[in-house]
Amino acid sequence: MAATPVAGSEAERLGINEVPSTFEEGFTLKTAIGALFIALFMLPGGMYLALVAGQGVGDAAEWVTIVLFAEVARRSYAPLRKQEVYILFYMALTLTAVVNSERGLAGGPFANLIWNAYFVGSAAAKPIASQIPHWAVPGALSHGIVQRELWHPDWWRPILLLLLTDLCGRLSYLGLGYALFRLTSDVEKLPFPYAPVAASGATALSEAGSESWRWGIFSTGTVIGLLFGAVYIGIPVITGTLFGHSFELLPIPFADYTTNVQNILPAAVVGLSFSLGNVFMGFVLPFEIVLGSMVASVLAMVVMNPILHHFKMFPSYVPGSDALTTKLTVDMDFWLSVGIGVNMAIACIGIGLVYKAFRDARRVNSERKFSLAPPPGRGDIPIFLALAAWFGSTAVLVIVSHYLVPNFPSWLLIVFGFMWSPLNSYISARMIGLTGRGVSFPYLKEASVVASGYRQVDVWYAPIPLVDQGAVAQRFREVELTGTKMHSIFKAEAMMYPLIFLASFGFWAFFWNSNALPSGQFPYAQKFWPIQAQMSSVLQQINVPRPNGELGWFAKAIKPNLIGVGTVSGLFLYWACAVFKIPTLFFYGFAGGLGLFPANTVPQFLGAWAGRKFMAKKYGAEQWSRYAPVLLAGFSCGTGLVALAAISLALISRAVAKLPY
Repeated sequence: MAATPVAGSEAERLGINEVPSTFEEGFTLKTAIGALFIALFMLPGGMYLALVAGQGVGDAAEWVTIVLFAEVARRSYAPLRKQEVYILFYMALTLTAVVNSERGLAGGPFANLIWNAYFVGSAAAKPIASQIPHWAVPGALSHGIVQRELWHPDWWRPILLLLLTDLCGRLSYLGLGYALFRLTSDVEKLPFPYAPVAASGATALSEAGSESWRWGIFSTGTVIGLLFGAVYIGIPVITGTLFGHSFELLPIPFADYTTNVQNILPAAVVGLSFSLGNVFMGFVLPFEIVLGSMVASVLAMVVMNPILHHFKMFPSYVPGSDALTTKLTVDMDFWLSVGIGVNMAIACIGIGLVYKAFRDARRVNSERKFSLAPPPGRGDIPIFLALAAWFGSTAVLVIVSHYLVPNFPSWLLIVFGFMWSPLNSYISARMIGLTGRGVSFPYLKEASVVASGYRQVDVWYAPIPLVDQGAVAQRFREVELTGTKMHSIFKAEAMMYPLIFLASFGFWAFFWNSNALPSGQFPYAQKFWPIQAQMSSVLQQINVPRPNGELGWFAKAIKPNLIGVGTVSGLFLYWACAVFKIPTLFFYGFAGGLGLFPANTVPQFLGAWAGRKFMAKKYGAEQWSRYAPVLLAGFSCGTGLVALAAISLALISRAVAKLPY
């Protein structure tokens, strides 16, 4: 792992990976008011923006909130402390998170119920619509679905189930995630190379009142974001509100050239995203990861696809298909199985690294003391309490799942909840601590359901406790780097749970009742929801027997020989990177890039290349590494300001649309 120490030592050399000697409370009255502001103003904006452009206002909400509250506090002669800034950052990120980026869903937990409402009445779901349980979503002919009334009694059971499972999910998230942080950070001293970036960016505006360089860089990014957001987001939202159909000066999500080149490059997925967000993201991400992602996506989707098509590897491909349809068919025919194999290789590598770490730890045990005692004054909670929260919430999910799907094997629920999830979470947390990238075992749930012999659709809606909480360890590392007391996060979560639930219900109930989803006013949802519904229908039928005994589409897509090829290729590539001294981050970027659209990875690479070629030379590599995260934050803020302004007009228009005058 040649690249890993570099990331950690580089952060330490720049002074952004140093643990503070003192810790302060971050959850105060000011941050509590900030949470209310985010829930009332940012959350509905995130809902609308995700449906229009496929992205939420996560970054924008963070920085817009911090800008507003920092300025108000400063003029009140009570400037925000760094710890308060981070808690605002954390709450904004949590409250406005995109629930499902592929479907363009944001706005809290009720977004999933809205998707279920669309899916149960879609053409793709017709073969299984009668089998979808009513405790997950009312029937397609229910008054609550037809009239789009989320408050209808038919929705009460799904809402109560959502309330319970969301609470258990948060307890599991905090409990297991905190325990993993204590193990990987306090005991094993892993560097968590990405944590310093988030921690340093979150404190940028706490210094705005001084002559801080961060304020100037942040303002520059904000101006760029304002100009770009007016064109990319403002025009489609406003025209969609005024004329019922959005006009896109820059295509969303990307310009599709697939059909233009099909005679020369059949089955190639060709396009280009004009979102500056990809370029700015390239400024921040490690160059090796961006390069690996770009090389893999272009090699797979542009170079290899025509070759594989020539050898009849894509029987489902239909000439003339657009990028989305082409990507779906080539994935199901070939790249899905290869991608599973590559992820299996990464999982094997992760397990091997964990084993090596324990072996090395035993070797130097006489020289290194291990202790679970936290630093004094950090505001930690007893680790047994965190584990008890995780254990109790997992037990509830196991019991609820058994009650809802009593014929599904109970032992499998127990293995998922109490054995596999903590093991996978630890391996993932450790990999994130070393490389910034976790480990996933794709389609484990699907394969387990098929192997179990269970033949009903309702299992896909049960809250089976199969989760990976490894990424939460990095979140607690960020808390530590900002000098924020750990219990501030638990207080913030306690406030956010009822707040996001009420806000999500209120805004989705109003929004869904006022708008048909999807429609021409929401370009992203209109384009992607039918495809996502088709994919969901395929996945939910993989365990359902067919009358003619024929295998379903998904079952045909899982090809053991290609999975084996992907696994061997992934292990070989990792070995080659080690032998030829290629940074390990390139390998992880390459592995992750196989399933990405070149339309997004190419602009990210251009940003990374420009940052390294020009910006780093102009400002110096060290200084540019400090500038880039703050510049991205400012860009997100500027884009968010425009988006929220345009979305506010759209929401006002929807609110008065049904008035009789």
